[in-house]
Amino acid sequence: MPVLHCVAMLPFLGKVSCAEAGGSEEGQPGSGHLNSLFCTMTLKETPAIYSVMEVFIFFLYAMILLPGTTGIVHEVKSFLNHTAYLSCYFPNSQKNDIKDLIVFWQKGLEVVHEVFYGQEKHDNISPEYKNRTKMDMDKWTLQLLNAGIVDEGLYKCIIQQRVKEIPSIIHQSECLLHIIANYSQPEIAWLHKGELKPNEYLKLCCSSSGGYPEPKQMTWLISHENRTHRLVNHMDISQDAVTKLYNVTTKLNTTVPTNTLTNISCLLHLGEELGSLVSVPLGIEIIQGEEIEQLKIHFFGPLIAVIVLITILLGFAILKNRTISCSNQSVSLAV
Repeated sequence: MPVLHCVAMLPFLGKVSCAEAGGSEEGQPGSGHLNSLFCTMTLKETPAIYSVMEVFIFFLYAMILLPGTTGIVHEVKSFLNHTAYLSCYFPNSQKNDIKDLIVFWQKGLEVVHEVFYGQEKHDNISPEYKNRTKMDMDKWTLQLLNAGIVDEGLYKCIIQQRVKEIPSIIHQSECLLHIIANYSQPEIAWLHKGELKPNEYLKLCCSSSGGYPEPKQMTWLISHENRTHRLVNHMDISQDAVTKLYNVTTKLNTTVPTNTLTNISCLLHLGEELGSLVSVPLGIEIIQGEEIEQLKIHFFGPLIAVIVLITILLGFAILKNRTISCSNQSVSLAV
């Protein structure tokens, strides 16, 4: 009679018997507190249709009645296309050798990785995880290679030990995997056409792309005269159908104070733990009224002086040339 560990994807069908420590009855859990649940499967005794129903009940028992669940879910973050490290958080106070244990990882009903008595098995691993997993047996940690957004979710580690030739669960833990992809630095684009005039609305756009998860919001920072104003406008969000990465955009339509330097920046809020990204500030200064006249005077005054000076020098040069020319003619006549 082959003995199979609970909550694993079964490659064949057969008759299922589940039992608890302290009492058992075929097809029924025993009485008393459930300290351990083990299941056996016998072949060739039950019709195929009935076997399917029993396997379903087998999974139901395993998911609901498995002991050792602490209710603690460990949050794990990994960068996109990097290796995710999912620990079993197994204290191993009894100093068990992994060669005496069965260790397997699941995501829902998908088998992610299996280690039978120190040997990694790949027969029952779901296609999504083929050739993408390996276990660090010294640290009781699963390495998920090339982690993608589709890999996000809850993973369960289950460790079993043989008790009288029947696997008994001695540890369970859960990890919730989050994938992170870095957004590009926000960039401000000038949407205004022509020269910006006093009291005219300034139109800008700020965008960032290629990130995950979805950001919280985008904020405009408008600074002038040692004061900073924050403005939160609508944020347009789009997600790529293939990569699942997000692109975000927000727009600004506002007036700019005259006769003072105004700096405008765009801030992308990614969340409390992920922080924020800020754009390169855009500096704008609009000069109006007397300042424009002063600017004209300051610019044209020296220019006029230079023109006058050049004119005088040219006059002297022309006069000198005429004097020399007249002197040469007088010499020629004398001869």
